[in-house]
Amino acid sequence: MSTGSILINRAAVLTLWAAVVAERLGYDRDTALTLGRAVAGLNAQSKGRRLGIYAEPSPEIAAHRAPSKPGPKTVFLLGRGVPVTRTPEGLRAVVKGRVENPDSVKRYLKEKFGESLPQAQAAMRALAKAYPPERLAEIGFSLYEEFRPEIPSGTKGWGAKGRLDPNRIRALARSA
Repeated sequence: MSTGSILINRAAVLTLWAAVVAERLGYDRDTALTLGRAVAGLNAQSKGRRLGIYAEPSPEIAAHRAPSKPGPKTVFLLGRGVPVTRTPEGLRAVVKGRVENPDSVKRYLKEKFGESLPQAQAAMRALAKAYPPERLAEIGFSLYEEFRPEIPSGTKGWGAKGRLDPNRIRALARSA
């Protein structure tokens, strides 16, 4: 197994990390995958607005999106509130009114990480396991900030790839 760095964008790294954290917090793998994708999407949307890549929705659009009846249940993960719904297959994240598909997330991660997926996932699982679930829920995003790939700041970094170092992740696990 290679222990070198992985050239990858942050969205894929955050998707995998959020899924690993969700599993450590007790969610089944398929639910965790959908939560991971939703967290990464919410994070990208927030950053895109901050950078001016995405416009803030107008008050009319925001009002139209506001539910008139009680909304879906929310799961809090890595500082984000993720709407979820119960399906026949289990709990799933809901993004823009669409139920996330865990198989789609699996394909996405395999495409982005390639042969490095097992290595990255094992390192992240070791880090998640190094903390009790309650503590991990509190510090999960700050841990991500410690190992995420470095990219240029501002719009130059939007969608850019950086180096993810699984050895750095393992070192964080050992120092926990």
